[in-house]
Amino acid sequence: MNFVEPIRNKKEIQRMADALYEKSERDHLLFILGVSTGFRISDLLDLRYSEILNNDGTVKDYVKLRETKTGKNNKIKITDKRKEDIANYKGKYFDGSMDAYVFPSQKKDENGNPKPMNRQQVWRILQRTANDLGIADIGSHSMRKTFGYGLFKKGVDVAVIQDMLNHSNQKETLRYIGINQDMKDEAIEALDF
Repeated sequence: MNFVEPIRNKKEIQRMADALYEKSERDHLLFILGVSTGFRISDLLDLRYSEILNNDGTVKDYVKLRETKTGKNNKIKITDKRKEDIANYKGKYFDGSMDAYVFPSQKKDENGNPKPMNRQQVWRILQRTANDLGIADIGSHSMRKTFGYGLFKKGVDVAVIQDMLNHSNQKETLRYIGINQDMKDEAIEALDF
């Protein structure tokens, strides 16, 4: 797969979210949770209702999971806005099984249960949508990168972003979220002595 970038413009994030919603509420929720939690795509796709819903069916305050790639535990707050999105989605698609995948594919396992979406499927969906909107260099990692980039632009300390993304050092985090030459140039211009 090609190198992908974060979506740096809030309007483009909204355009992507809106376009995905028009096609599929599942794809929309996957995207907005991806840009809102920073979870890796593999962890999002493996997400089950038991990880986002309380036993009474209300949306949890936090998603806690063990990351597939690193084996590290991660705990991310679910904002009120995302809780509302999850509750709306749940109201339409939740069949009562807490073990069901939140983002199922059309494919079934040997027992007839839906399998989770796969990374390639998500990549194709995001690529197609981004291409339709004229947004370049977008893929499944763009969601996580957008999360980190958004935090950085809001002034969140790089050490906190590094911890949230479970990166080993700050340099890795800055490279991952796409701190590029344009931003370096912008910083120099801001000095303007």
